[in-house]
Amino acid sequence: MATTAGDLSLLADGEMEIEGRLVDASNTTLRVILVHEGTEARAVYKPVRGEAPLWDFPDGTLAGREVAAYLVSEALGWNVVPPTVLRDGPLGPGMCQLWIDELDEPPVGFIPAYALPEGWFPIASARDEDGDAFLLAHADLPALARMALFDAVVNNADRKGGHVLAAGDRVYGVDHGICFHSEPKLRTVLWGFAGREIPDDLRADLKGLSLDGLLDDHLTVTEISALADRIGALTTLGVFPQPDPDRRVIPWPPI
Repeated sequence: MATTAGDLSLLADGEMEIEGRLVDASNTTLRVILVHEGTEARAVYKPVRGEAPLWDFPDGTLAGREVAAYLVSEALGWNVVPPTVLRDGPLGPGMCQLWIDELDEPPVGFIPAYALPEGWFPIASARDEDGDAFLLAHADLPALARMALFDAVVNNADRKGGHVLAAGDRVYGVDHGICFHSEPKLRTVLWGFAGREIPDDLRADLKGLSLDGLLDDHLTVTEISALADRIGALTTLGVFPQPDPDRRVIPWPPI
Protein backbone atom coordinates (compact mmCIF):
# COMPACT_ATOMS: atom_id res chain seq x y z
CA MET A 1 0.00 0.00 0.00
CA ALA A 2 1.84 3.07 -1.24
CA THR A 3 0.77 6.28 0.41
CA THR A 4 -1.44 8.57 -1.68
CA ALA A 5 -2.22 12.25 -1.30
CA GLY A 6 -5.79 11.19 -0.56
CA ASP A 7 -4.64 9.06 2.39
CA LEU A 8 -2.78 11.97 3.95
CA SER A 9 -5.60 14.42 3.26
CA LEU A 10 -8.11 12.05 4.88
CA LEU A 11 -5.87 11.59 7.93
CA ALA A 12 -5.04 15.26 8.33
CA ASP A 13 -8.37 16.86 7.48
CA GLY A 14 -11.04 14.21 7.92
CA GLU A 15 -13.83 14.74 10.41
CA MET A 16 -12.97 12.48 13.33
CA GLU A 17 -15.38 10.39 15.40
CA ILE A 18 -14.10 8.20 18.23
CA GLU A 19 -15.28 4.60 17.80
CA GLY A 20 -13.58 2.93 20.77
CA ARG A 21 -10.41 2.48 22.82
CA LEU A 22 -7.73 -0.18 22.54
CA VAL A 23 -7.63 -1.05 26.24
CA ASP A 24 -4.41 -3.11 26.16
CA ALA A 25 -2.27 -0.18 25.00
CA SER A 26 -0.03 1.55 27.55
CA ASN A 27 -0.87 4.97 26.08
CA THR A 28 -4.32 6.26 25.21
CA THR A 29 -5.01 4.63 21.84
CA LEU A 30 -8.34 5.23 20.13
CA ARG A 31 -9.86 3.80 16.99
CA VAL A 32 -11.62 6.52 15.06
CA ILE A 33 -13.66 6.95 11.92
CA LEU A 34 -12.53 9.66 9.50
CA VAL A 35 -14.74 11.17 6.81
CA HIS A 36 -13.42 13.55 4.17
CA GLU A 37 -14.79 14.50 0.76
CA GLY A 38 -16.96 11.41 0.50
CA THR A 39 -14.26 9.01 1.68
CA GLU A 40 -14.48 7.11 4.98
CA ALA A 41 -11.80 5.09 6.74
CA ARG A 42 -10.75 3.91 10.17
CA ALA A 43 -7.61 5.18 11.85
CA VAL A 44 -5.70 5.07 15.12
CA TYR A 45 -5.59 8.32 17.08
CA LYS A 46 -3.11 8.69 19.96
CA PRO A 47 -3.47 12.07 21.69
CA VAL A 48 -0.33 13.56 23.20
CA ARG A 49 -2.19 14.15 26.46
CA GLY A 50 -2.64 10.39 26.82
CA GLU A 51 1.05 9.50 26.60
CA ALA A 52 2.42 7.77 29.69
CA PRO A 53 5.64 9.39 31.03
CA LEU A 54 8.87 7.51 30.35
CA TRP A 55 12.15 7.93 32.19
CA ASP A 56 14.29 7.91 29.04
CA PHE A 57 12.14 9.80 26.51
CA PRO A 58 11.00 13.44 26.85
CA ASP A 59 7.33 13.89 27.75
CA GLY A 60 4.94 14.67 24.92
CA THR A 61 7.22 13.48 22.10
CA LEU A 62 5.87 10.02 21.25
CA ALA A 63 3.34 11.16 18.65
CA GLY A 64 6.02 13.11 16.82
CA ARG A 65 8.30 10.07 16.84
CA GLU A 66 5.56 7.99 15.25
CA VAL A 67 5.29 10.55 12.45
CA ALA A 68 9.09 10.63 12.11
CA ALA A 69 9.14 6.83 11.67
CA TYR A 70 6.59 7.13 8.89
CA LEU A 71 8.60 9.89 7.18
CA VAL A 72 11.77 7.78 7.24
CA SER A 73 9.88 4.76 5.90
CA GLU A 74 8.49 6.83 3.03
CA ALA A 75 11.80 8.54 2.27
CA LEU A 76 13.41 5.10 1.96
CA GLY A 77 10.55 3.86 -0.21
CA TRP A 78 10.02 0.89 2.09
CA ASN A 79 6.36 1.47 3.09
CA VAL A 80 6.95 -0.22 6.44
CA VAL A 81 4.74 2.21 8.39
CA PRO A 82 1.09 2.93 7.53
CA PRO A 83 0.34 6.56 6.55
CA THR A 84 0.70 8.72 9.68
CA VAL A 85 0.20 12.42 10.42
CA LEU A 86 0.20 14.78 13.38
CA ARG A 87 -3.14 16.56 13.78
CA ASP A 88 -5.68 17.93 16.21
CA GLY A 89 -8.51 15.73 17.42
CA PRO A 90 -11.25 15.50 20.07
CA LEU A 91 -8.60 15.11 22.81
CA GLY A 92 -6.13 17.59 21.37
CA PRO A 93 -3.06 17.16 19.16
CA GLY A 94 -1.91 13.64 18.49
CA MET A 95 -0.80 11.02 16.02
CA CYS A 96 -3.32 9.73 13.49
CA GLN A 97 -2.46 6.57 11.51
CA LEU A 98 -4.44 4.65 8.93
CA TRP A 99 -5.99 1.48 10.37
CA ILE A 100 -4.88 -1.77 8.68
CA ASP A 101 -7.81 -4.16 8.09
CA GLU A 102 -8.08 -7.80 6.99
CA LEU A 103 -5.00 -9.05 8.80
CA ASP A 104 -3.42 -12.41 8.03
CA GLU A 105 -1.62 -14.75 10.42
CA PRO A 106 1.43 -12.85 11.71
CA PRO A 107 4.87 -14.15 10.63
CA VAL A 108 6.15 -13.95 14.22
CA GLY A 109 4.98 -15.46 17.51
CA PHE A 110 5.28 -18.28 20.03
CA ILE A 111 5.38 -21.70 18.37
CA PRO A 112 5.37 -25.13 20.08
CA ALA A 113 9.01 -26.20 20.13
CA TYR A 114 8.19 -29.40 18.23
CA ALA A 115 6.34 -27.53 15.48
CA LEU A 116 8.77 -24.81 14.35
CA PRO A 117 7.95 -24.15 10.67
CA GLU A 118 10.74 -24.83 8.20
CA GLY A 119 12.77 -21.68 7.54
CA TRP A 120 11.70 -19.89 10.72
CA PHE A 121 14.28 -18.38 13.07
CA PRO A 122 14.09 -19.36 16.76
CA ILE A 123 14.78 -16.27 18.88
CA ALA A 124 14.10 -17.34 22.48
CA SER A 125 12.69 -20.32 24.36
CA ALA A 126 9.92 -20.38 26.96
CA ARG A 127 7.57 -22.74 28.79
CA ASP A 128 3.90 -22.29 29.50
CA GLU A 129 2.21 -22.88 32.86
CA ASP A 130 1.99 -26.61 32.10
CA GLY A 131 5.72 -26.82 31.38
CA ASP A 132 5.34 -27.27 27.63
CA ALA A 133 8.22 -25.85 25.57
CA PHE A 134 7.65 -23.00 23.11
CA LEU A 135 9.88 -20.93 20.87
CA LEU A 136 9.61 -17.23 20.09
CA ALA A 137 10.30 -17.30 16.36
CA HIS A 138 9.75 -15.48 13.09
CA ALA A 139 9.72 -16.28 9.40
CA ASP A 140 12.59 -15.67 7.01
CA LEU A 141 10.86 -13.16 4.75
CA PRO A 142 12.31 -10.23 2.77
CA ALA A 143 9.58 -8.00 4.23
CA LEU A 144 10.66 -8.89 7.78
CA ALA A 145 14.32 -8.34 6.89
CA ARG A 146 13.39 -4.86 5.66
CA MET A 147 11.49 -4.22 8.88
CA ALA A 148 14.40 -5.46 11.00
CA LEU A 149 16.75 -3.09 9.17
CA PHE A 150 14.25 -0.25 9.53
CA ASP A 151 14.15 -0.88 13.28
CA ALA A 152 17.94 -0.71 13.43
CA VAL A 153 17.85 2.59 11.55
CA VAL A 154 15.23 4.25 13.77
CA ASN A 155 16.56 2.58 16.95
CA ASN A 156 13.22 0.99 17.78
CA ALA A 157 13.07 0.16 21.48
CA ASP A 158 9.84 -1.85 21.26
CA ARG A 159 9.37 -4.12 18.24
CA LYS A 160 6.95 -6.61 19.75
CA GLY A 161 5.43 -9.40 17.71
CA GLY A 162 2.06 -7.71 18.05
CA HIS A 163 3.47 -4.64 16.31
CA VAL A 164 4.00 -6.67 13.12
CA LEU A 165 0.87 -6.69 10.94
CA ALA A 166 0.55 -8.92 7.88
CA ALA A 167 -2.02 -7.88 5.28
CA GLY A 168 -1.93 -9.66 1.93
CA ASP A 169 1.55 -9.37 0.46
CA ARG A 170 2.51 -6.51 2.80
CA VAL A 171 3.96 -6.48 6.31
CA TYR A 172 3.52 -3.29 8.32
CA GLY A 173 5.00 -2.11 11.58
CA VAL A 174 3.08 -0.01 14.10
CA ASP A 175 3.74 1.61 17.50
CA HIS A 176 6.93 3.58 16.84
CA GLY A 177 6.58 6.02 19.74
CA ILE A 178 9.82 4.99 21.41
CA CYS A 179 12.22 5.28 18.52
CA PHE A 180 15.07 7.63 17.61
CA HIS A 181 16.77 7.80 20.99
CA SER A 182 20.35 9.02 20.66
CA GLU A 183 21.61 6.10 22.81
CA PRO A 184 21.42 2.43 21.72
CA LYS A 185 17.94 1.14 22.55
CA LEU A 186 17.18 -1.52 19.92
CA ARG A 187 14.80 -4.13 21.35
CA THR A 188 13.10 -6.44 18.89
CA VAL A 189 11.79 -9.93 18.27
CA LEU A 190 13.32 -9.90 14.76
CA TRP A 191 16.86 -10.96 15.63
CA GLY A 192 16.92 -13.81 13.11
CA PHE A 193 18.72 -11.64 10.56
CA ALA A 194 21.52 -10.61 12.95
CA GLY A 195 24.93 -10.79 11.32
CA ARG A 196 23.54 -11.40 7.82
CA GLU A 197 24.59 -9.21 4.91
CA ILE A 198 22.21 -6.37 4.18
CA PRO A 199 20.69 -6.88 0.71
CA ASP A 200 22.24 -4.60 -1.90
CA ASP A 201 18.98 -2.83 -2.73
CA LEU A 202 18.28 -1.95 0.93
CA ARG A 203 21.84 -0.79 1.42
CA ALA A 204 21.52 1.43 -1.65
CA ASP A 205 18.30 2.89 -0.25
CA LEU A 206 20.10 3.80 2.97
CA LYS A 207 22.97 5.42 1.09
CA GLY A 208 20.51 7.51 -0.90
CA LEU A 209 18.47 8.71 2.07
CA SER A 210 18.54 12.45 2.66
CA LEU A 211 17.69 13.69 6.16
CA ASP A 212 17.95 17.36 5.17
CA GLY A 213 14.97 19.00 6.91
CA LEU A 214 13.01 15.72 6.93
CA LEU A 215 12.64 15.32 10.71
CA ASP A 216 13.37 18.79 12.08
CA ASP A 217 9.81 19.25 13.37
CA HIS A 218 9.83 16.01 15.36
CA LEU A 219 13.33 15.20 16.64
CA THR A 220 16.22 17.02 18.27
CA VAL A 221 19.46 17.85 16.50
CA THR A 222 21.21 15.23 18.65
CA GLU A 223 18.67 12.54 17.71
CA ILE A 224 18.95 13.33 14.00
CA SER A 225 22.75 13.23 14.23
CA ALA A 226 22.59 9.82 15.95
CA LEU A 227 20.23 8.60 13.22
CA ALA A 228 22.73 9.67 10.56
CA ASP A 229 25.50 7.87 12.46
CA ARG A 230 23.46 4.64 12.59
CA ILE A 231 22.79 4.82 8.86
CA GLY A 232 26.47 5.43 8.19
CA ALA A 233 27.48 2.45 10.31
CA LEU A 234 24.95 0.12 8.66
CA THR A 235 25.98 1.09 5.13
CA THR A 236 29.69 0.86 5.96
CA LEU A 237 29.55 -2.51 7.74
CA GLY A 238 26.89 -3.92 5.44
CA VAL A 239 25.43 -6.36 7.96
CA PHE A 240 22.41 -6.47 10.26
CA PRO A 241 23.36 -5.57 13.84
CA GLN A 242 24.02 -8.20 16.47
CA PRO A 243 22.23 -8.13 19.86
CA ASP A 244 24.19 -6.34 22.57
CA PRO A 245 25.02 -8.91 25.30
CA ASP A 246 25.05 -6.14 27.92
CA ARG A 247 21.49 -4.94 27.27
CA ARG A 248 17.98 -6.40 27.33
CA VAL A 249 17.36 -6.74 23.61
CA ILE A 250 13.92 -8.40 23.47
CA PRO A 251 10.92 -6.26 24.51
CA TRP A 252 8.59 -7.33 27.30
CA PRO A 253 6.16 -8.76 26.71
CA PRO A 254 7.58 -10.06 23.41
CA ILE A 255 4.14 -10.32 21.77
